[in-house]
Amino acid sequence: MNTHKTHQTNFQIQLRDVTSDDLPIFFQHQQEPEAVWMAAFTAKDPSDKEAFMAHWHRLLQNETIIKKTILVNGRVAGHLARFERDGDPEITYWLGQAWWGKGIMTKALTQYLNMEEKRPLYARVAKDNIPSLRVLQKCGFQIIGEDKGFANARNAEIEEYILRLDT
Repeated sequence: MNTHKTHQTNFQIQLRDVTSDDLPIFFQHQQEPEAVWMAAFTAKDPSDKEAFMAHWHRLLQNETIIKKTILVNGRVAGHLARFERDGDPEITYWLGQAWWGKGIMTKALTQYLNMEEKRPLYARVAKDNIPSLRVLQKCGFQIIGEDKGFANARNAEIEEYILRLDT
């Protein structure tokens, strides 16, 4: 039995602006325990749908944040966003667990980076979130530092990498 995940190449990946119709699917993605653990820096209570929706409706109103839905063969698979942290543009993303291990996030982020002109761009990732770290490095991000922060999903302070993309 082959237990290795295969990278399929027949996925058509598109990015479009997030709409309120995407939010219930994003919320479902946030209910996946392994995904929440890996993301680490989540809402205090990822199961609080009202708080989730209020948060996303604020994001949708904020024109300084770029918010993209990731579509795979026309289906909502996740999202990515660019926001400002202390004046620096930073990337964040979430992919539903059903789509993991297929190269989708790398392709979606590459597609976004080809549209995004702002450089440098930054990203942060929990040190033990190796799949996400690999996505960022495949897309050209390099580790430039480390930080610690309180991760709600783990109810603990954890270490994270700070990454930067210059070109």
